[in-house]
Amino acid sequence: MSTINIGQECGCFKRSSLENNVTFDNKDDAMIKAQGMLNHMNENFCGKHGFELSENGNDFSIAMRAPQAASGGCCGGGHCS
Repeated sequence: MSTINIGQECGCFKRSSLENNVTFDNKDDAMIKAQGMLNHMNENFCGKHGFELSENGNDFSIAMRAPQAASGGCCGGGHCS
């Protein structure tokens, strides 16, 4: 059994159709789903923070990365460009 855990559910995650603590019968299926979730979260969520995937044995965790400092006076919200 393999599980995907979201360490801290942000507002975007709570509003999405994604689920936390999803369990799979095998590690390969869990890894494919975790990578898909990670890509979706990084590409479609608000952008206030990014997400990173880590592996611990048969389980996967998706955690928030610390916000990166914006450059050029932009807040990093994606609306300045």
